[in-house]
Amino acid sequence: MRLNDAIPKPGSRKRGRRLGRGISAGQGASCGKGMRGQNSRSGHSTRPGFEGGQNPLYRRLPKLKGFPQVNRKQYTTINVGELSSLSANTEVTLASLLEAGLLTASRGPLKILGNGELNVALRIDAAAFTQGARTKIEAAGGTCQLSVNSKQLSV
Repeated sequence: MRLNDAIPKPGSRKRGRRLGRGISAGQGASCGKGMRGQNSRSGHSTRPGFEGGQNPLYRRLPKLKGFPQVNRKQYTTINVGELSSLSANTEVTLASLLEAGLLTASRGPLKILGNGELNVALRIDAAAFTQGARTKIEAAGGTCQLSVNSKQLSV
């Protein structure tokens, strides 16, 4: 089979309407499009994305910056380096950090970040850990435990 052999089956293609060829043809004068207006004109009716003069979707959406997350989870964060001042084998929770004065306010569940060095073994109970923080805590001989029901403490 060659490209010039690829033709449609007989009867599958209908002949186009011959518009504006007199009243006896059935589609004369206004060609079945009514008297006047946008939809009676020749060519395309509107450009893609046109919404009748309303500010179109592509102009309503913010450009380049993305969308703000609607229900963004907010954490109370602390770096691993700030935990090195604690004594060895201390149980670290959001409440204990607030009591020790390492945190001044609670903005949500506790998340441990991996900036800084840790050389003390700690038992840390938090809602989330970054991968770097988890490796530094376990390398120092400490343990990371994910707290399932970590509620926000009010201070």
